[in-house]
Amino acid sequence: MIEQAFQWLAGGLMLLGAAFGLLAAVGVLRFPDLYTRLHAASKAGLVGAGLVLLAAAIALFDAPVALRAMAAIVFLALTTPIAAHLLARAGLLAGVAPANITDVNDLEKERHVDS
Repeated sequence: MIEQAFQWLAGGLMLLGAAFGLLAAVGVLRFPDLYTRLHAASKAGLVGAGLVLLAAAIALFDAPVALRAMAAIVFLALTTPIAAHLLARAGLLAGVAPANITDVNDLEKERHVDS
């Protein structure tokens, strides 16, 4: 009985993770510039992948698998924001302009100082 409840929970988490992954993909396709696309991919992608990994840990009901899944979630949570920040900074230094709807660019002065 409890195993069936865990399977249902894992299935729900898997669907929720897939939905977040879909939202990340839609954000990458729909948002106007590099910076907003990076935001969509890093935030929704991390949550989606984390939920899928958590679902796998629950569904397999095995301690080593759960430990690896938790380690992968921690790794993603630590590295995804750093990677998105470095990509956005590289884009800014390469001269990729934000979309016209962007009001504030706090790094505009820094870009002129570095070049």
